[in-house]
Amino acid sequence: MPVKTIEWVNGKVRIIDQTLLPEKLVYLDIDDVVVLGEAIQKLRVRGAPAIGIAGAMGIVLAANGYLGDDKDIMIHSIRGAISYLRKTRPTAVNLFWALDRMEKALDSAVNRSMEVIRERLLQEALTILDEDRSICRQMGKNGADLLPQEATVLTHCNAGGLATADYGTALGVIYAAHEMGKSIKVYVDETRPLLQGSRLTAWELRELRFDVTVICDSVAGSVMRKEKIDCVLVGADRITANGDVANKVGTYPLSVLAERHNVPFYVVAPVSTFDFSLTSGDEIPIEERSGDEVIRGFGVLTGPEGVNVYNPAFDVTPHELISAIVTERGVHHPPFEESLATIR
Repeated sequence: MPVKTIEWVNGKVRIIDQTLLPEKLVYLDIDDVVVLGEAIQKLRVRGAPAIGIAGAMGIVLAANGYLGDDKDIMIHSIRGAISYLRKTRPTAVNLFWALDRMEKALDSAVNRSMEVIRERLLQEALTILDEDRSICRQMGKNGADLLPQEATVLTHCNAGGLATADYGTALGVIYAAHEMGKSIKVYVDETRPLLQGSRLTAWELRELRFDVTVICDSVAGSVMRKEKIDCVLVGADRITANGDVANKVGTYPLSVLAERHNVPFYVVAPVSTFDFSLTSGDEIPIEERSGDEVIRGFGVLTGPEGVNVYNPAFDVTPHELISAIVTERGVHHPPFEESLATIR
């Protein structure tokens, strides 16, 4: 990656304000858990793995933010921060997975001193960060063999380094394939309404000198019909036990187009993205965001004032439209209820 998406620096969480890309590269140093929660809600930091890391670091901010000497009050404050961050974004399960880990770390140290509690929480957050880096690299290696020596790939939203700690999920496969000496051309869906594809994915790939072409979401079918697309690569925000995948809205119709044009459709996500408590995608909570993102995106009015807007942030792709799911533990093929059972 040309930049680091999220870091722990001198007691603060350093993130890139992704709402300002690609026009400006601005770093934010955050030392307050409420401000961090706002950054998650406003998509200043985004992408399921990165949100999980941010949530973990937010718990450390909460612990450090209590300046008194009453341990019980500090613990109550930390648990309040966990509850607060759980409410910031409902769909990406990595956030809840990371917060669960932080709560377990707190419980393991609850009878120790305040200093030990703070140190235990910091070490757990940094472990989550380091694990994500190595997991992304392994996923990239696992998925790279799916691409031919000369590959043309279509992506949706941003599943690169900006969505993780280092290498990306779906884009990690592209990076790993490139490092293996493969020639990769990438078509990037703009990803309405907030344009994470054109603003973020295209920026990443351009910075790394890839052959990248931005297309409108509605052009994807024509590109599949006219060009030789070797596969579609996407990330995920939650995957259920049967292999249904919640990802950025627009992923589902892309999978339908891929099936129509006989293009393999690959999902790349860490094991932490799986929610085996859910049997199918029908049970996944789908975040609905402000209609202003659709009709007043980036400050320009593109619809009549007062019009009704339906703006789900995610959709669910049924497992039968997915060719394979790549994780750090391997490439999983249908039937997914059997192949995914190995990672439960």
